[in-house]
Amino acid sequence: MTMDAPGLSSRALLTCLLPPLLLFCSWSGAKGQDLEVLQPPGPLSVSAGETLTLTCTVSGTGPPGGVKWHKGSDRKQPIYSERGQYPSRVTRVVPGSETDFSIRISTIRPEDAGTYYCVKYRAGSQETEFKSGVGTEVSVIATPSQPSIEGPASRVLSGTSATFTCTSDGFSPRAIKVTWLKDNTRIVSPEPTVLPEGESISYQVLSTAQVPLTRDDVKSQLICQIEHETLQSPLREFFKLADILRVPPRVKLEANPANPVPLNESVTFSCSAEGFYPEDTTLALTLNSSLSETGTAEPMAQNGDGTFTLRSSLKLNATEERNQSAFTCLVTQNSQPVATETSVLNIRVLTEGSESISMEPDEKKIYIISAVVCALLVVLVVTIIYFIHARHNKASSDGLLSPSQQGKDKEPTSVRLHESEKASGGANQEPDPNNVTYADLNFEKAPKKSPQQMVEISQQSEYASIQTVPPAPNDENVTYADLDMVHLSKAPKRPAPQPEETSSEYASVQVRGK
Repeated sequence: MTMDAPGLSSRALLTCLLPPLLLFCSWSGAKGQDLEVLQPPGPLSVSAGETLTLTCTVSGTGPPGGVKWHKGSDRKQPIYSERGQYPSRVTRVVPGSETDFSIRISTIRPEDAGTYYCVKYRAGSQETEFKSGVGTEVSVIATPSQPSIEGPASRVLSGTSATFTCTSDGFSPRAIKVTWLKDNTRIVSPEPTVLPEGESISYQVLSTAQVPLTRDDVKSQLICQIEHETLQSPLREFFKLADILRVPPRVKLEANPANPVPLNESVTFSCSAEGFYPEDTTLALTLNSSLSETGTAEPMAQNGDGTFTLRSSLKLNATEERNQSAFTCLVTQNSQPVATETSVLNIRVLTEGSESISMEPDEKKIYIISAVVCALLVVLVVTIIYFIHARHNKASSDGLLSPSQQGKDKEPTSVRLHESEKASGGANQEPDPNNVTYADLNFEKAPKKSPQQMVEISQQSEYASIQTVPPAPNDENVTYADLDMVHLSKAPKRPAPQPEETSSEYASVQVRGK
């Protein structure tokens, strides 16, 4: 069946003249030149999925030939003709009509947008275009597809940011709005990119967002929301942040009772890994890095915020051989570095006075160093005393002391006295250097000195300053001398000592006449 325009009407008369050598045929009547193709110019707007009706009517008369529909002015996209194979979704509105060539296109798609032409053709060995309508412009209003969210390829640590991308396509017209939400809280993001940049029958949108991640996001959702004029309500896509989030554990190692622990008391070391996600985490508690003594693990527990907790404990007696033992808690989370926490057992020992001594390693070192220093000081003092005593004995043997000093302690000490005045002379008489008076000074024996006092005495020499005073009445044979004892140091030169308290001693001096 061919959609043929009106050809020869009953009122038309075909006249053929056959002159010699020429056959001439012509239409009788001029109505063949009055054929019109009537088509509304549009534009028409239709939503995707709906049915589009394109109207075309032909009036007047014209040459034999059919009517076809084309998309585009280049006629390269035939849409409908009753001759040939075309999609089943294109049908005529009035089948068999010779004047109404309107068509319907069901289930409109974005790619159906364009300009449609209704064209009258002239029949012949090769059809030629006779007359065309003005064309009907059709725009398809297409709703965006359901958005999709793409996140990082691997898990991201809490405390950092992750990049997410939201896409939607197949919509028209171009204008579209994308909003990012995190648990209904808006996230600021750059303007979305709509492709292609020029005119197109449909478009695609891409939007990216930097989303900060926290430890509390295990139960959080990321939302990509799209608004378009073809939508009665926004389209939303949800993404669970738990799918890409990694929360590191908080590792704790505690002793109960706390250090220092009394000797032979029971102590429990507890290791915990708290608030981690996901649950691909292991925990181990070891003593002195030995696998033979490990803690007892508890079942993994999930916290209210969606994170997990692991615990392990090791109970033992704080014996003396366990002092300074190292307890290590090791937590491994998938491919992350191992997190460790170490604690040393410190045992408290009770002394006889019921005073506790904490056996800290640093304190032990201090005690040892102090003892060594004290021992060295004692040795040094004993050595100094020995050398001083030896020097004192050598001085005595070399005659540095008077003969009376080298004798017995009980013998009196003899001192050579220079008399400044004679009893028979005047007060202004010049002293005679040859006039020497000897005196016996009888000192009471001093009590036995302590070693420290001996050291101090051995480093000093004594001399007596004797000043004669007028004789007491009725005692002409006795001269009293005021002895100021002054100590002189024989040690190497050093700052002058503070003067000692001066004491005066009186000695009985018997003067032997010449």
